[in-house]
Amino acid sequence: MDKVLILPPENMGKNFIPAEYLPKGKDEYYQRNLQIRHPKAGWRHLQSDEVEALVKNDNTADNWDEILVTDPFDPYQIKNTRFYGLVRIGCVRNVILQHHDLRMPAGITNSTIISCDIGDDVAIHDVHYLAHYIIGDHSILFNIDEMHTTDHAKFGNGILKEGEPENIRTWLDVMNETGCRRVLPFDGMITADAFLWAKYVDDKALQANLKKITQNSIDSRRGFYGTTGSHCVIKNSLILKDVKIGSYCYIKGANKIKNLTINSSGEEPTQIGEGVELVNGIIGYGCHIFYGCKAVKFILGNNSNLKYGARLINSFLGDNSTISCCEVLNNLIFPAHEQHHNNSFLIASVVMGQSNMAAGATIGSNHNSRANDNEIQAGRGFWPGLCTSVKHSCRFASFILLSKSDYPAELDIPLPFSLLNNNVYKNQLEVIPAFWWLYNMYALARNSWKFQNRDKRFRKVQNIEFETFAPDTIEEVIYARRLLEIWTAKASLMQKEQSGKAKNQNELLALGHKLLSGRESDVNNLEIVGENMENSKRKVMILKTYQAYHAYGDMLHHYAVKNILAYITANPKATLASMHDDLKGRRQQEWINLGGQIMQKKDIDKLRTEIGTGKFKSWKDIHTRYDKLWNKYPRDKQKHAYAILCEITGTDKLTEKHWKSALDKAVEIQQYICDQVYISRKKDYDNPYRQATFRNPDEMKAAIGTIDENSFIIQVKKETEDLKKLVKTLRNKK
Repeated sequence: MDKVLILPPENMGKNFIPAEYLPKGKDEYYQRNLQIRHPKAGWRHLQSDEVEALVKNDNTADNWDEILVTDPFDPYQIKNTRFYGLVRIGCVRNVILQHHDLRMPAGITNSTIISCDIGDDVAIHDVHYLAHYIIGDHSILFNIDEMHTTDHAKFGNGILKEGEPENIRTWLDVMNETGCRRVLPFDGMITADAFLWAKYVDDKALQANLKKITQNSIDSRRGFYGTTGSHCVIKNSLILKDVKIGSYCYIKGANKIKNLTINSSGEEPTQIGEGVELVNGIIGYGCHIFYGCKAVKFILGNNSNLKYGARLINSFLGDNSTISCCEVLNNLIFPAHEQHHNNSFLIASVVMGQSNMAAGATIGSNHNSRANDNEIQAGRGFWPGLCTSVKHSCRFASFILLSKSDYPAELDIPLPFSLLNNNVYKNQLEVIPAFWWLYNMYALARNSWKFQNRDKRFRKVQNIEFETFAPDTIEEVIYARRLLEIWTAKASLMQKEQSGKAKNQNELLALGHKLLSGRESDVNNLEIVGENMENSKRKVMILKTYQAYHAYGDMLHHYAVKNILAYITANPKATLASMHDDLKGRRQQEWINLGGQIMQKKDIDKLRTEIGTGKFKSWKDIHTRYDKLWNKYPRDKQKHAYAILCEITGTDKLTEKHWKSALDKAVEIQQYICDQVYISRKKDYDNPYRQATFRNPDEMKAAIGTIDENSFIIQVKKETEDLKKLVKTLRNKK
């Protein structure tokens, strides 16, 4: 059991680093001296009159010779404070520091200071225990119970200090509750790092070297002090232990903050508010954590938020995300995730960003076995609707919308942009592929703009693909079209009682393509059943198959032409012939969403191999590789787009005739997008039930405006006109 030990008084503020961990010829302050900013004029000892003034103001010190100061130094600004060990104090003047409505005089009052370095014009008042900290200039520390650092502080990093056993290392158990996908957190970790580490658990060389790189990336020697940057405000808080705090950070009313790195800067200040308890974590720049949140073993990406009692445990929340009022356990969540409701629950999942969890959604909470080693993998744009319940293990393609329901079995949904409905009356799962394109174009088109607009990061370490139609989603579309062709062909053969006559997959694809390219009525009369999409014996009905198939085709065309146009605009000398030569073979079909950045699988495989062989010595080197891949991504995407356009045009090489025809169709599709954006949004304005809450049209207009004033609709109209002008210019170009 814990004991209260009796020690000699000289131990107060001394022997911070145990003797066995002190290098030969070094004292206990050697690490501290490397961390501080030395004043130009140096420190000096107190003068006799200054000591006299300090004593008269009820200050004490175990040794006044160990209190060092710089000029100017006003001893009358220090009152009723006890000093222990070596304390060095920057400029102390009779000035006031103001933060919002709080005004505090510079100086130190009613506090206990143990072996600390204090910057210029710092206000420290009613800090009952401040030990082994370096406080930045112009900071305010007010009404704090306990703020101190241990000699083995790791500040949230998953490393070991000298002499520590392996079993005390802090891991993050992301994506799975068992710890089989655990990763070591470190300051600067991004979702790409976590996914690379957690996903490829079978790559033993990769795993070993990532652990080695992480351990070597941070100094394992003992004796580092906790720090606060300049212009920090920490007030009315209980316990801060082993915390590294960046500049301009604002902490108010926190209950417990332990073993953390809190990144903050003047451009991206981080704020931590009332009642929070944060243990074993890394907090990114520009984050906000307020109102009773609890986070344990976590990483919070840049420009992300925890609010209103959220619980984040064993999870990584990516950049530009917000979680409020809910419970999130054992997850890896890519950037741009929203989860705002007290009764939503997310467990043991990888959610690949641009996602939204509605109220009552319980993803993974209702285990369908006694085992706890199941997972959910959801592509970009995952959106489970109100009161949705999904069991482990499930996999969802990109932009899947789940209607309100308790889904009774595991799901594997390969059709992107789909709506799922659990029809309990017919006892069948129903899927409408391409639902977003067909029925909610406003939300789909607004998606890319919305997430780009919300990206307020000053430091953009994690590269993020915000475009809805990118190589990852487009390859899903291609695969979905093939499935629709096969299932349509089988449905036709079944209807004609000829299911045994076409067993070859190529024959099925050809028949399905013929049917889906023909009359809509021939397909609508078929009962098309999806295969291997639900772990049950009931039917999975594919609805609106004909419309979805053609919608998918329009998505491919829209993506291909849009990216080729972007490349031509950026490279005016580019020609169809040069793009064909650059392609050099078949299109790249395998793309990976690595934390928000889309990469070719072959590039990730090469990266994994090089890490495994020891080519990379630091995470900085790995991040540099990410950036190089990001820089070549537009060219990769252009090659992919060119190959897609060749495929849907039915040619191996695009001619000017193909290209002009493709441009004309691209304009038609963009006009369709523009019209559907308007139509899908106009439903909200025309809805009589929505109008019912207003006295008259004037009140409604004053409250929500008119559809023609909608900024996004105006933007889409402009984009459509710009495309028409560009296409006209290109068609007239000789």
